[in-house]
Amino acid sequence: MKHIISVLVENKFGVLSRVSGLFSGRGFNIETISIGPTLDPTVSQMTIVTTGDERILEQILKQLNKLIDVIKVTDFADKEFVEREMCLIKINTPQEHRSEALRIADIFRARVVDSTQKSYTFQVTGDEKKIEAFIELLKPMGIKEVVRTGKVAITRD
Repeated sequence: MKHIISVLVENKFGVLSRVSGLFSGRGFNIETISIGPTLDPTVSQMTIVTTGDERILEQILKQLNKLIDVIKVTDFADKEFVEREMCLIKINTPQEHRSEALRIADIFRARVVDSTQKSYTFQVTGDEKKIEAFIELLKPMGIKEVVRTGKVAITRD
């Protein structure tokens, strides 16, 4: 089962290494990890997606809370939350595919962030299913490259 965990940490050297080391040292997998600053420049927010049963999740949460630089750990399992992922997709665009690529992008509310005579680069945001569906529709046109951020999430009030 997938779990999304939010970790508020002190913005210090080595924190990311200690958090990822906690996972690898215990044989837990990190599917995605995103980290960025908060309104307070001394604090960063990590969003970690991992898999495992309830016992594994409990171990992960306990171990994260023991790390010195960790301020707060939130498991989104029993909370309402909003999640998003961002993806950049570069595709081949011979003349016969250009209008079709733009039509598909419009349906998914994707933006063209770069355009050449040979390619388009799209930016799309949304949940994992939306991004996967967009990629599937673009595959027949010839995807050159895909870069994804991983999930970020925030609880709802």
